[in-house]
This record gives sequence, C-alpha cells and structure tokens, in this order.
Amino acid sequence: MRRQESQQGDRMSTRPGITIIGSGFAGLGMAIKLKEAGYHDFVILEKAADIGGTWRDNTYPGCACDVPSHMYSFSFELNPGWSRMFSPQTEIWDYMRACVAKYGLAPHFRFGKEVVGLEYDDDAGHWRVSTGDGEAFTTNAVVSGIGALHVPSLPEIPGRESFRGPSFHSAEWDHSVDLTGKRVAVIGTGASAVQFVPRIARQVSRLHLFQRTPPWIQSKPDFPISPRMKKALALPGAARALRNSIYWALETRALGFTIDPRLMKPHQTMALRHLARQVPDPELRAKLTPDYTIGCKRILISNDYYPALGRDNVEVITDGTAEIRENSIIDSTGREIEVDVIVYGTGFKVTDALNEQRIVGRNGRKIQEAWQDGIEAYYGITTAGFPNLFFLLGPNTGLGHNSVVFMIESQVRYVIDCLRLLSRTGARALDVRPEVQREFNDRLQSRLHDLVWNEGGCRSWYLDEHGVNRTVWPGFTFEYWARTRRMRPEAYELIR
Repeated sequence: MRRQESQQGDRMSTRPGITIIGSGFAGLGMAIKLKEAGYHDFVILEKAADIGGTWRDNTYPGCACDVPSHMYSFSFELNPGWSRMFSPQTEIWDYMRACVAKYGLAPHFRFGKEVVGLEYDDDAGHWRVSTGDGEAFTTNAVVSGIGALHVPSLPEIPGRESFRGPSFHSAEWDHSVDLTGKRVAVIGTGASAVQFVPRIARQVSRLHLFQRTPPWIQSKPDFPISPRMKKALALPGAARALRNSIYWALETRALGFTIDPRLMKPHQTMALRHLARQVPDPELRAKLTPDYTIGCKRILISNDYYPALGRDNVEVITDGTAEIRENSIIDSTGREIEVDVIVYGTGFKVTDALNEQRIVGRNGRKIQEAWQDGIEAYYGITTAGFPNLFFLLGPNTGLGHNSVVFMIESQVRYVIDCLRLLSRTGARALDVRPEVQREFNDRLQSRLHDLVWNEGGCRSWYLDEHGVNRTVWPGFTFEYWARTRRMRPEAYELIR
C-alpha cells in the first residue's frame, strides 16, 4: 500500500492504505500491531488535539480506572511502575503517551480531524473519508477505534437549558468553576459520580444528589504500590505473573454473568455487607439498597462514596427531577431546591452512538438501514455490507467483569488476520457474509436472553430502546480470545 498526495486548493489530500479513527487504547493498540505486522501506510485520525480518548477527556476530580492497572494496560507493554493498584487518570494518560513514543506512532497522527462521513466506492473498492474541516481522502480499509464511552448523555429534563448557573457533564468537567461553598446538584449515580462525589462533597456548602437507581457497590481493593513492590515487579516475569493472577481473579466474576444469575449471590452479599458497614443510618441505607439482581447494571467499586453520602452537607434525593428552572431544580414531589451549579453524572450514549454515524456501505446502503433492528456485528468487528470496515469494541464486546484492553487486543489480532488474507489473495476487500453474521447474532442473543442483564426486567445502558443487550459479551474473555484467534476465510466474501 502506498501513499499518494495531491494538492487540492489549500488542502492536502492523502491516500493511506489504512485509516484508524480514534487514539484511545483501541486506536493505539491497532497502530502498534499494524507496524509490527509490516503495515506502515496508515494514519490515525483524532478529533481532539491530543491522544487519549476517554483518558484525555475525563478529568473530573477522582477520575481513576476501576480495573487494576496491571490488567488495564497492553499485555505486550507491561508497566511495573504503576503508583497504585487502580491508577488515576493522569497516570494512565502518561502510559498511553509513553506507548506512542516507544512505538514511533507520532508521524501517523492527524489531529483535529473529526470523521463526519465514511462512504464506500463499489467500483474503486475503497472508502472515502470526510472530516469536519472539509477534507476528504480515500483509503482501502477503516478501523473504527472510537469506543463506546465518548458521547456524553444528558437527561431530557424540562427546562434544562434555562438554568443560569454553570452546568456541565462529568466528561466535560469545567475546571474554571470553583465549587467551594457552592450549592451543587449532582444528577446521576454512575461510575463517574461514585468517584467525583466524595471529592467535591468536602468542598461544597451543600450537595444534592439526585439518584434514580442506586448502584451496587463493592469495596475497592486499592492501595499504593510501595517502592519495594515496584522493584520486585521489575524482576523478569514478575509483572507478567501479577497480571495473570489478576486476570484469572477477575475472570471468575463472569460465572454469575455467563452461567446462572444465582451465582451472583456471593457478590450481592459482599455488596450488602459493604453498605451496612459504611452506612449506619437505616433510612439512608434503605435509599442506597438496590432492588435488582447485582450485575444487571455495572457493578461499581468505592471505599469513600458511601461515607460521603453520610456527611451533614449531603442529601440523597430519590424523588426524581421534574423540572429545572433558572436557579433551582423541582423534584417530582414539587419541592424546589435552589442550587448554584449542576453536574451531570449521567453516563454516555452507548447503543445509539455507532448508529448515529454517517456510514454508507455497498450499493449505497446506510449503516442505519443495516442496523434498523438493532446494532450488531460479527464478533463485534465486521458488519455485512460494509467491506474492510472494522470496529474495535463494537457491538456486544463490552465487559462487566474484566479489562476491555484484553478484548481490544483480541480484536486487533483478528483485524490483522483479515488484512493478511487480503494480502495473500490479492482481493481488494472482504465482507462478512450476511448469513454468517445472522447466525452468530441469533446465537449470541439467545444466550444473552436468560442471563443476568435481563433478570427481573432490569433496565440499564447495556440495553437498546427495545430492551435488547447490544453492549456486553455474554461469556468469558478467554472464550472470546479463542473464537477470534483465527479468522475463518469462509465467513467472508472476497471482493476482487
């Protein structure tokens, strides 16, 4: 694959062989392995001015990973120098930048390039990529590494736009706003809120936490890693051994997810004990006790969230938000609560994030048409009718128990296999056969149906508007690794 450049007005149009979208763990992992496999003709398009994805954007107080650092990192780039068992955002971002430097990825980046359209040319057998600044170029293959947690979701509350004070989503934290002495409303109790609420509760005069559904929370086995332990981890094989032990410990958590919801009982018992230890007030404890099977929504970990809610200046409101006014919030009982700042901890658009993209495949078919009954892909990577378009962390490859970086590496290896098949056969493109994709997703949804994510009518961001799980992988990660270790050429149509 060779790069061609031509002048078009003031713009430079390029033709890279492969285009990667996004510079989070998915994009970086793909780029590193492309170079390792001998593919050097690629670009990485990043809409922002720096790399990092989630770990660049989320800078809220207390932001950290909820997967142990030695597992939430590349298996080929172990880091024995993590400062804590669960590293903070800045340290993970530094790790990603170190990977860019070590593997020489800097020349491949094109920053400030938000992809606004992908269109497949049936005659030429390539993709036309359009970016928000008006540039357009062609490429043979596209790898979407944008992930699922990057489009903030704001609640549809009447009057939301009328609020006069500062308001922002946790993923777009406004650090110019000093919360000291302010009356702050936090709407939402997801993974981000569990981390930032304890930090700001000590700072504000009053914190009103609007909780729709209480999360299941377990204790966080976090601790600083001593210089002595770091030294030991630097010994040959030590960091690998620790990573392996963490992997298998996390993998055991999948038993209740993938086999029988009743196996989640020990996890529920642990969470209830954690709640009882940290919340002595029976009235508050009742508000914070979930009424759904643990695991159907994301299980959170924290040692300081519950104590923060017990502070005198913190109020947990479970009555819901009926309206937002210029200086206040009205709950569902009609009570008016005056606030100075609103922080939304309401998560991200997940099942509809991919479906909102402008992607046109073979014969002019739009991705929305292909996914009119719900987003789906073959092993979450390829979708029929969209040749040489690969998704990393695509539909049904998210996790509730282990590290998604493990899944990313499995998918990257699979994409490399696909590219090698094209090189061997001389084909221009490959397209997963519709019947293969259909059979795979029928089996996948059949398996998901009776598992914990649909237990007792549970609703979560894992499910789409039809109540179908389009987010989570319904098995062990080693099972996914084994199934994607070798791509099956017969599953694909080769386009010559």
